[in-house]
Amino acid sequence: MQVYILRRGAADERPGIADEERGLTEEGRRQIADVASCALGEGAAVSLALTSPLRRARETAGIAAAVWGGEPEFLETRALLPDAEPHEIWDEIRTHRDQPQVLLAAHEPLLGRVVAFLLGAPPALIAMKRGSLARVDVDHFSPQPRGVLRWLLTPGLAQSRKA
Repeated sequence: MQVYILRRGAADERPGIADEERGLTEEGRRQIADVASCALGEGAAVSLALTSPLRRARETAGIAAAVWGGEPEFLETRALLPDAEPHEIWDEIRTHRDQPQVLLAAHEPLLGRVVAFLLGAPPALIAMKRGSLARVDVDHFSPQPRGVLRWLLTPGLAQSRKA
């Protein structure tokens, strides 16, 4: 299974907007589109998109899925809220082990911890900047994952490849 871990793009910071309703800014939408386009050149695809219930994560997954094509299933899960634990999302991934490509769209500090957890290196520190995308391949679904990091792409790298 290819697991794509995508941190949401820049979001609206204006006062008076409930946190769960904060959407992506124009910059945030551009960040995600640039990263997703760059990843498309590396064969990125999605059959299932798991998102946090927060609007900005759902929007992030929608942009990536539109760039990559196809018609993935979308599921919201509380296992992708910022204060969740990596093992919670691993449990969710394991229930969908029949999917060839799973996209996780969510937030920090969770996603850096999820990447480390999927690699079997929970104490590792992985920086997931806004709009960053990692691909981790997993082929065993035991309680403790042992994935392989294929790549990590930031919006700055995607922008430089585009130029």
